[in-house]
Amino acid sequence: MKIGILQTGHAPDALRPAHGDYNDLFEKLLAGQGLAFQTWPVVDMVFPAGIHDAEGWLITGSRHGAYEDHPFIPPLEAFIRDCYAAGVPLVGVCFGHQIIAQALGGKVEKYGGGWSVGRQVYDWGGEPVALNAWHQDQVTQRPADAAVCASNAFCENAALVYGDKAFTVQAHPEFSPAFVAEMVEKRGRGMVPDPLLDTAAAAVSAPIDNARLARQIAGFFKKRELVS
Repeated sequence: MKIGILQTGHAPDALRPAHGDYNDLFEKLLAGQGLAFQTWPVVDMVFPAGIHDAEGWLITGSRHGAYEDHPFIPPLEAFIRDCYAAGVPLVGVCFGHQIIAQALGGKVEKYGGGWSVGRQVYDWGGEPVALNAWHQDQVTQRPADAAVCASNAFCENAALVYGDKAFTVQAHPEFSPAFVAEMVEKRGRGMVPDPLLDTAAAAVSAPIDNARLARQIAGFFKKRELVS
């Protein structure tokens, strides 16, 4: 199955030599799941010719806000709505989670509670699921079609499912512990409060459930449902 990666940002320059760009992180996360990939860097205004250039679409994270004025955002929102109307499956992560919600009638805002950085535990249908996060923006109002499938006290709409059409996650299952450790030191200092960064750095060796999310993402693309 061919998945188109709609890349909405680039990994920090200091991290790219060791870890690759955001599309590389997703290809590594989803390796062995029976998927093939092609990337369109929409942040650089490189878009697919149409929604059927791939069998499903994955929208990455970004340093940009979904509510900001960037040239790539209006055409990306139109592309999302076209995919949704045609039933071409969508998966969104962090910014991808937010822009899908915004395009479909939800609201994204800079959260008054501040940042979520590093390992976070979510209530996922009654089970604890641990994932790395890195965000200040949140989906504060979800679209009418969206149902919550994960949340915690900090992030009510931590994962959303839109029937068999879209599955989105606020956290970063593509972020490895090593990537987060470098984000703390090479990206976070001076931007994120030091106590949050120190807590994130101390937790990088704790287990996370990236493999579970990889199965769920792949299962949603192939079967249009969330698998355990």
